[in-house]
Amino acid sequence: MSRRPPERLTDRGMTPGKVIAVCVSASKGTVKEDVGSGRLIEEYGIEGDAHGGFAHRQVSLIASEDIETMRPRLPGLGPGSFAENITTEGFDLSALELGDRISVGECLLEVSQIGKECHTKCQVFHKTGDCIMPKKGIFCRVIGGGTVQTGDAISVSG
Repeated sequence: MSRRPPERLTDRGMTPGKVIAVCVSASKGTVKEDVGSGRLIEEYGIEGDAHGGFAHRQVSLIASEDIETMRPRLPGLGPGSFAENITTEGFDLSALELGDRISVGECLLEVSQIGKECHTKCQVFHKTGDCIMPKKGIFCRVIGGGTVQTGDAISVSG
């Protein structure tokens, strides 16, 4: 009996996308600021970010397409509004599974958590009564560090 090899992300129709923002903040629970580029440190996160070093949730990603779904309720939303480190475009984050590896610029990330439970509600939730990060946010460990910047490609890593 032959076994079929495990399905790869590329077999699931994943197409590359791009980074449209790299965001950091000095304290937790606040909107992050788009700084254009950042240094990802292996097993830590983004240098200078308040969430760096947090176990398996070292870097967070959210798709700009998901941010757009919230914009009618709060027109000022943009990259960093959901305290994400990397805002993507054209890459289906919802197709990722735990353990999947993705290349972002010269960095390698491993999906470690999908969504999260918010114990304290963020600024967006208080203004709109909803937040997409608990459902749409992707959290990763930094497996291979380096620089990530606006315009970098994001794709699955074989």
